[in-house]
Amino acid sequence: MRVTRELYAVDGWGVGEIVLADGVVLAHELPGQVRGGQPASEVAPRLRADAVRTAPLPPGEDVAALVAERVRRHLAGVETDYRDVPLDLSWCTPFQRELAAALRDVPWGEVVSYGELAALAGRPGAARAAGTFCARNRFALLLPCHRVVSADGIGGYGTSGVALKRRLLALEAVRL
Repeated sequence: MRVTRELYAVDGWGVGEIVLADGVVLAHELPGQVRGGQPASEVAPRLRADAVRTAPLPPGEDVAALVAERVRRHLAGVETDYRDVPLDLSWCTPFQRELAAALRDVPWGEVVSYGELAALAGRPGAARAAGTFCARNRFALLLPCHRVVSADGIGGYGTSGVALKRRLLALEAVRL
C-alpha cells in the first residue's frame, strides 16, 4: 500500500493537504491549517482492510484532484457535497461510524447541536461523545463538523478555533 500526500492551494485560504491510500482519504487539512512540522501525512493512520468506502467513485477517479476542486468551490461559497468521497473510518468505533454517517447528511447551510448529532446517530444523550468526535475530526469539510454547534452557542472547532468555524459557516449563510 502506498500512502500519498497531495498539497493544493486555494486563493485567499492557503495550502491544504489530502492524504490518501488506494483512493481512500486518510486525512484532510483545510487550506491554511496544514500543521507546520507535522503534516497530516505523518499523523494519518495506515489504511486497514476494513476501511469504509461510501458510494464508490467511478473507476480511475483522481480522488485528490476531485477533493481539491470541491474544496476550492466550497471555500468560494458554492454549495458542495462530499458524501461520495471515500474516507478511511477503520479507526472508528461503531458509534463513531454512525456519527460520521449522520454528519455527512447535515446539509449545506444547516447546523445541528452536538446532542442532535448524537441522537441522529442513535445515541441520544451522548452529546459529549459527539463533541469529542468532532474535535478529533481528521476530515475537515469532508465530515462537516463546522455544522455542529453547542446547545447555547457556536461551540468549539478543535485546534482550528471558533474564528475559522464562523468563517466556514458564513460561506453557507449561517450566522450564530
